[in-house]
Amino acid sequence: MSTEGLQLAQHKMADAGVGQTAINVFSHYYEQVETGATGLIAEDSITPISDPPRLDSVQVSEDQARHALSKTVFIKLNGGLGTSMGLDRAKSLLEVREGKSFLDIVVAQVLAARRKWGVRLPLLLMDSFNTHDDTLAALSRYPELPVGDLPLDFLQSKEPKLRADDLTPVSWPQDPDLEWCPPGHGDIYASLFDSGLIDQLLDAGYRYAAVSNSDNLGACPDARIAGWFADTGADWASEVCTRTVNDKKGGHLAIRKADGRLILRDTAQTSAEDMKYFTDETVHRYFHANNLWWNLVSLKAKLEERHGVLGLPLIRNTKTVDPTNSDSPEVIQVESAMGAAVELFDDARVILVGRDRFVPVKKTNELLLLRSDVYEIGDDGRLHAQVERIPGVDLGKPYKFVSEFDRRFPHPLGLREARTLSVEGDWSFGRNVTVKGTVELGAEGGTVPDGAVLGEV
Repeated sequence: MSTEGLQLAQHKMADAGVGQTAINVFSHYYEQVETGATGLIAEDSITPISDPPRLDSVQVSEDQARHALSKTVFIKLNGGLGTSMGLDRAKSLLEVREGKSFLDIVVAQVLAARRKWGVRLPLLLMDSFNTHDDTLAALSRYPELPVGDLPLDFLQSKEPKLRADDLTPVSWPQDPDLEWCPPGHGDIYASLFDSGLIDQLLDAGYRYAAVSNSDNLGACPDARIAGWFADTGADWASEVCTRTVNDKKGGHLAIRKADGRLILRDTAQTSAEDMKYFTDETVHRYFHANNLWWNLVSLKAKLEERHGVLGLPLIRNTKTVDPTNSDSPEVIQVESAMGAAVELFDDARVILVGRDRFVPVKKTNELLLLRSDVYEIGDDGRLHAQVERIPGVDLGKPYKFVSEFDRRFPHPLGLREARTLSVEGDWSFGRNVTVKGTVELGAEGGTVPDGAVLGEV
């Protein structure tokens, strides 16, 4: 049945207009799933990385920085809809503060870097079929943004969810869109290769790419990192941050004992018995920020060598076809991580950056912080933390979706003097509310009035 399943999946992808390289990549992973591969990376097969070079110790001249940035393209992953936050369009279009979305702030960062360094820094978004139209409509407000004949975006592919029982493409007539899933951000390589965009970038004179998530406003264009990376002559660099006791999720880099290669291990690639090591900040001291730097010449050579199929480690996710219906059929989604390509390159580097380079928004907890007085956002789109230690925020179930969050938090909070804020029940907050120290609001719910000061006085 699995041979038939692969053929059915290949035909379904072709009929949907998915590129041949993406189909070949999917087929590669399908064969692994068919043989029972889990993609797990055992703790005893790796060694934690130690003492990577620090960005704050890097010495780069202004001329080096400017030249390197002039050869760099700024790529943002923009395929997500933010469904886990109750959104149904590009997550990057969500308002962050003062009427500006993630996308508006990213554009401001790019335009400011162009002005400061006198370079033609292109912004390139990897969109999905779901985010393409809304994103380009939003970018139409910035006629100065395009660079030459380079596009503003390119499309990631999609793949069918597979029934867990027989590995055939799942059918879900109630909502056919749910029959499909994104292949993880590792799909970026096949998409660049299939579209011919990597050749277009090289032909236009670009040699490096800085790649990050669109919801991470900390990963702004950085000429110093660009200059450092260009000066190393390396094929690849990954940014990492120092972990704290609160950093239990997200991937980390390690050294594979078998061949001494740098590799990326994700949560989904870690067995239950190894999670105690994965989550221990004293064992794996640095987490992977998913901010990457590529040498485009090296990347193209690797893609051509492998005919677009890089063979990144499998991430096997088991879910239900309808995430909101636990009784719907169980499916397997095959994915790969963009950062896992680190292991393919002989000269791959790691650089330790400050936490200011990692400010993602995965839940409304982080959105509350971005909208608060903890951060200021300059005209250049850069985030400026106003406190040395970012407060911890824990919001309960009533705040999971943005629509409900906005109704309960219609105004920014004052959090500069807060250590932690935990909100369990259904609470609504008025204007000019300030939190000090440690505050816990319980399950009983209620209303916090205008001007209230919660916590230490």
